[in-house]
Amino acid sequence: MGVDIGGTSVRAGVVDRYGTVLDTARAPTPTGEAALEAAIVSAVGGLAARHRVSAVGLAVAGFVANDRRSVMFAPHLAWRTAPVADRISERLGLPVVLEHDANAAVLAEHRFGAARGTRVALLVAIGTGIGGGLLLDGQVFRGAYGVAPELGHLSLVPGGRPCPCGKSGCWERYCSGTALAATAVELLARYPGRSTVLDREVAGDKRAVTGRTVAAAAKEGDPLAKRAMAELATWLGEGLALVADIYDPEVVVIGGGVSDSAPLFLDDARDHYKKMITGAGYRPLARIRTAQLGDDAALVGAAALAADAR
Repeated sequence: MGVDIGGTSVRAGVVDRYGTVLDTARAPTPTGEAALEAAIVSAVGGLAARHRVSAVGLAVAGFVANDRRSVMFAPHLAWRTAPVADRISERLGLPVVLEHDANAAVLAEHRFGAARGTRVALLVAIGTGIGGGLLLDGQVFRGAYGVAPELGHLSLVPGGRPCPCGKSGCWERYCSGTALAATAVELLARYPGRSTVLDREVAGDKRAVTGRTVAAAAKEGDPLAKRAMAELATWLGEGLALVADIYDPEVVVIGGGVSDSAPLFLDDARDHYKKMITGAGYRPLARIRTAQLGDDAALVGAAALAADAR
């Protein structure tokens, strides 16, 4: 079984050896540590009552120690230096392993999806921010202390938009659902009256501008929304060129909620990536593909890791 634990929801799923999700359970993510662990145990226990489960993998939106037993830090969850795997395992009576959610997702795409058969694969999950997962020779790369690769906080723009991480100009401040909304708000202020859809949808309320509303407006042909999407494409290509210079992947898988709008930006991002990469025109380029497993990727990857660790 895999459990995808994010800041909004806890989603558990029973997964077979082929990566197929057979059954799921979902609950809102509680704010307290004890309540969060109780929610996980409840979701897993409910599914285990209907299926024969041999091990559990937890995909966590946070820093997981290299031994995959404890969560060091999770910005949107209650855990701080917490031995989560041992505590959950004791309550369930099952083996439990932990993994960063992007690492779990890239493993799933490698075994069952868009990165199948590749030796070096990178997943870039674009949602509220940017998450990254890297496979080298088919093995998840976690770095010396379990936190690599933290792609979203690469500084691309000196003196750029402030980031909650404490730095400024981070990649995810220009290439994410949050960034898409911020760009659209800036454009609406700079070019009043030029929007055909966004102005009507948000009625002057900047809080109503989200990545989803901008993407929907772009699909309807709104010129400012399309421009915001074009800026996201540019920054995606810029960041991918930088990351490819470091890791030289065979394939880059674009996942996360923003990937649902990939037809609006991915071709432009590929073109910019090809121009910006070092040695452009004289080296093989990574294939840039959208994720095949969608929202199930982290859950499926966590279950696969649990099966490996039995």
